[in-house]
Amino acid sequence: MERESMEYDVVIVGAGPAGLSAAIRLKQLAQQQDHDVSVCVIEKGSEVGAHILSGAVLEPRALNELIPDWEEKGAPLNTPVTGETFMFLSKSRAIGLPMIFMPPAMHNSGNYIISLGNLCRWLAEQAEAMEVEIFPGFAAAEVLFDDNGAVRGIATGDMGRDKEGNQTDAYEPGMELHARYTFMAEGCRGSLGKEVIARFHLSDGAQAQTYGIGIKELWEVDPAIHQQGLILHSAGWPLGGGTYGGSFIYHMEDNQVAAGFVVGLDYQNPWLSPFDEFQRFKTHPKIRPIFEGGRRIAYGARALNEGGLQSLPKLVFPGGVLIGCEAGTLNMPKIKGTHTAMKTGMLAAEAAFDALNRGSAGGDELPAYTDAFNDSWVYEELKLARNVRPSFRWGLWGGTLYTGIDQTLLRGRAPWTLKHTHVDHETLKPAAECQRIEYPAPDGKITFDRSSSVYLSSTNHEENQPCHLTLKDAGVPIETNLKNYQAPEQRYCPAGVYEIVDDESGNPMLQINAQNCVHCKTCDIKDPTQNITWVTPQGGDGPNYPNM
Repeated sequence: MERESMEYDVVIVGAGPAGLSAAIRLKQLAQQQDHDVSVCVIEKGSEVGAHILSGAVLEPRALNELIPDWEEKGAPLNTPVTGETFMFLSKSRAIGLPMIFMPPAMHNSGNYIISLGNLCRWLAEQAEAMEVEIFPGFAAAEVLFDDNGAVRGIATGDMGRDKEGNQTDAYEPGMELHARYTFMAEGCRGSLGKEVIARFHLSDGAQAQTYGIGIKELWEVDPAIHQQGLILHSAGWPLGGGTYGGSFIYHMEDNQVAAGFVVGLDYQNPWLSPFDEFQRFKTHPKIRPIFEGGRRIAYGARALNEGGLQSLPKLVFPGGVLIGCEAGTLNMPKIKGTHTAMKTGMLAAEAAFDALNRGSAGGDELPAYTDAFNDSWVYEELKLARNVRPSFRWGLWGGTLYTGIDQTLLRGRAPWTLKHTHVDHETLKPAAECQRIEYPAPDGKITFDRSSSVYLSSTNHEENQPCHLTLKDAGVPIETNLKNYQAPEQRYCPAGVYEIVDDESGNPMLQINAQNCVHCKTCDIKDPTQNITWVTPQGGDGPNYPNM
């Protein structure tokens, strides 16, 4: 069967905050200037929001610009921040730091605790009302190029192939979506964005991107404990002083609490398990009472960009742009990336619309987007935040002290820019040189195992399809990863995808449980030899997050 094709002015890959904001802004401009623009958004999740996971506290600045009457239109911003606390934890104690001493970027007055998935569902409703075509359940699996090498759109993945890639009776070929401009908005470590960045050398001259893994649970807690609108962040235990990371606990509406833990993926000890560090965190005597008597109702995980301004790639390429976390616009000191992602989508939409309005046939770059980004408040935010993440090379206390000076005294305007000194996959030390970490068994009440957690993510993959976690060399997991690092993929994966088991001859082998994958992309980032490549499975597969 040949693939069918459809033509659009703009195709947007990913129905997250960046992609949907771009689509809405394009249609707003089209209405204002009476110039029709055809816009398509392709989304690999089974529905909009199914793959969206964030803390999340929303700074509404970009939403105010995009849809000023969002409150009247019913945007799901139901919980204004009413209080916030920051604590340094030791194993048995908690030291609260008054917010008056915290950097301005970490203050949340005027912000909202939200479900980002629900916000995206609402944004999709606004976009569809403006005649944006949104196709959930279709994974963008291939970048299409024209005869000049410019991006000309994407193709969705085939459906109905078996594990060996052969066509089954249910086979349906993917569809080609051609566009004058293609917006890459897949989020952190997008598979097509990764390809485009490499093909067009967009990261040349930028520092290496660095990442974290964020693991999140949603709980219903005792109403006597719940404090709607309260934010709690912590640093320190259970992580050692040399590992970057920390926690968040956000009290939402309906007696729900969003709890999560972030670990920088530049950690060195291959025995470390981010999932189990999160479970240990919940047992701290200051934290455990929040969850006692409660019920865990959802689970998920996602990688996040931490590199900031100095790690941003070039934002434009022939035929398209990078927007949002595809580019890496998260503001680390704020622990927020939704507002910056939305704004980049809006800026890119304005640049593309102007080009289309002038009659552009597409296939060219959009330097107006880069110029607008450099003149925007997003750039200014990231510039002021640029030295925070790299300062934690000096450990928790050194980084905290530097951040206080940089953000409070210098207000981010230091005349220097610190460099990231590592690539995350190169930082693991041999297991023999590191202290083994023994994690306690889960109690099934406050702490849990991976299997029960993945169950709560409603993850589902069609079993009879090609494995979307591919190995460049099948020998590396045993000959290198197991031998040198005691198979760290068993621990850095938050979903139990990777296991070392014995084959029929009693020799160790790597078993990949692809059905468990929650699409966090951590393996694609942290594998020490970069032997694992994450590619998209069939459209609609993966987690189905309800309120994350």
